[in-house]
Amino acid sequence: MIGTIVNCISIISGSILGAIFKKGIKEEHKDIMLQAMGLSASVLGISSAVNSIPKSNYPVLFIISIALGGFIGQTFNLEEKVNKISEKFYKNNLIEGLCTAVLLFCVGTLSILGPLESALKGDNTLLYTNSILDGITSIVLASNFGIGIMMSSIILFLWQGLIYLSANIVEPYITMDLLNELSIIGGMLILSSGINILKIKK
Repeated sequence: MIGTIVNCISIISGSILGAIFKKGIKEEHKDIMLQAMGLSASVLGISSAVNSIPKSNYPVLFIISIALGGFIGQTFNLEEKVNKISEKFYKNNLIEGLCTAVLLFCVGTLSILGPLESALKGDNTLLYTNSILDGITSIVLASNFGIGIMMSSIILFLWQGLIYLSANIVEPYITMDLLNELSIIGGMLILSSGINILKIKK
């Protein structure tokens, strides 16, 4: 699991660097960087969804998935429960940053195929590539939301670790169709994070 460990270390290192930079950045510059992060997340989300929808063999599945997921989340009042757990951080909008970080770090194809390649072939190339991308992203996120962004590395470790440990079982089910549907849903969720950060709609 060396590739996953490197990926987590890159997020922790990036979060520390971002938190250090945060202290020397003026508020107006933080606002601009936050807007840039929101716009970037929105564009990445749109790009992922738009590129994947034409390839889908199940054109209404993403609509059902988003609607059902929203219904379940609302039924169990998940947002309020998460906010209560992180109440002391909420003024700094850490939850917004963490949600965005987890989506960007975990939903991508690299974060799914990487642990599979590592477990089945001993090849960590995808995870090392992912580490560089995640490290840079965590610097930007932590410079806006604080060092708490490093907590996303725990979720990433659990996510990639689960895929790594169950690689022989799940590998036959990780089809291009499944990855494509994940890209649509992931793109929509990343877009929603961008809209949230830009304060267009919560």
